[in-house]
Amino acid sequence: MHKVISLQDRLVKTSVISSVLAGIIALFLLIGITVYQTMNLHDEIMEEISDMLLISDLTTISGQQIDELIDEFEIQYQLKFKDKILTQSTDYHFDKVVPLAHESYNFMWDGHELWRTYTVFDSDSQMTAVVIQPLKIRFKEILHSLWGYAGALILLWLIQWLVVHFAIKRQFESIHKLSRDISEKNADDLSPVQQFQPELKELQPIVIQLNQLLMRLEQSLLAEQRFTSDASHELRSPLSAIKMRLQLIQRKYQDDPELKKDLYKIEQDISRGTQVLENLLLLARLDPQKGDELPKNSVDLLDLLKNAIQSLELMIKLKNISINFQAEMHEIFANKELIFICIRNLMDNAVRYAPDYGVITVRLFENDHNIILTIENDAKGMTHENLAKLGDRFFRVLGTKTQGSGLGLSICKKIIELHQDDIQFSLTECNTLKVQLNFKKI
Repeated sequence: MHKVISLQDRLVKTSVISSVLAGIIALFLLIGITVYQTMNLHDEIMEEISDMLLISDLTTISGQQIDELIDEFEIQYQLKFKDKILTQSTDYHFDKVVPLAHESYNFMWDGHELWRTYTVFDSDSQMTAVVIQPLKIRFKEILHSLWGYAGALILLWLIQWLVVHFAIKRQFESIHKLSRDISEKNADDLSPVQQFQPELKELQPIVIQLNQLLMRLEQSLLAEQRFTSDASHELRSPLSAIKMRLQLIQRKYQDDPELKKDLYKIEQDISRGTQVLENLLLLARLDPQKGDELPKNSVDLLDLLKNAIQSLELMIKLKNISINFQAEMHEIFANKELIFICIRNLMDNAVRYAPDYGVITVRLFENDHNIILTIENDAKGMTHENLAKLGDRFFRVLGTKTQGSGLGLSICKKIIELHQDDIQFSLTECNTLKVQLNFKKI
């Protein structure tokens, strides 16, 4: 089974995925920029604190500013004159910090934690300032910023999904309108399809080709209707004339038994040809799409079934066929003439293919949903391969001597489709054909 894919869903999905990918790339760039800016900002603060330590009097306002900065950014410091400690923060406990140059930044691992260090040596005062900060402070600030960015990005993705979804859905109204216009086309309306305004450039080639197809189809249907009308007139007239002349010859030579037998066979051939013609014309006129236009009324299925069997009484007697009749009165809402043709064709098919002294079982009953008619004969030899082809035009089971046009079951199938009912062909355990009609209850 082929998987059906929605172009609308695919466009929305592609748009959102592309936006997500662009957002993720932007997020990584933002992470890099945020890390760089945060590191520079805190390094500048450490450098400012060290400058204040080297040039300020810690008992003045500058000393208070230093205390405020170290409290806010969790910075620790130490100020030394040569090897003598002049001052340091309360929690300062780092003895391994060694200046690498007059001014240097570095990283240090201490107490299962990574620290950022800044050392500066003032050659004029011979003092060294050491400023240390845990990197987790910077990470917290970076993560806080990134959470805000990520939240805003997710919100933008949701807004974009809604906008894209409804925008594409609105744009697809043109395609849906075109689809509805096409679905409403039938044999009575093959006029060109008009695009929904404004016209979509991508749909124009499809609409142009579709309208050209509709035009060719309309021409073909007109040609077929003319052919059907002409064939009806041209074929019926000579067949009727031949039959009338044959009847005159039969009256003239009615005392000649041999000639009478031959004339009877000719008459059968003419009748068969006439029936084939009528079936072909009927098959051409039936359109399953026009079931609602079909005139219908309440029909007694039991009465139609009895009439169909009675019309085949002569053939049934000739073959000594027994009818196992199990039926109750049931009514359906249908076209009486067409349903009679269907039942008669099915019964005719069952009688033709039944062996001499055979049995045909006819059942008419109902279940919870349908009224069911089944017709089954005891002719063996039906295969699953032949079963699949039943209902095709002109198909006849090979290896039988039964004459027929191969149109009877095709007409039955089309009549049932016209009524939006169901016809089923199945094999019984004895490899005999069983035909089942399922009619909707009134």
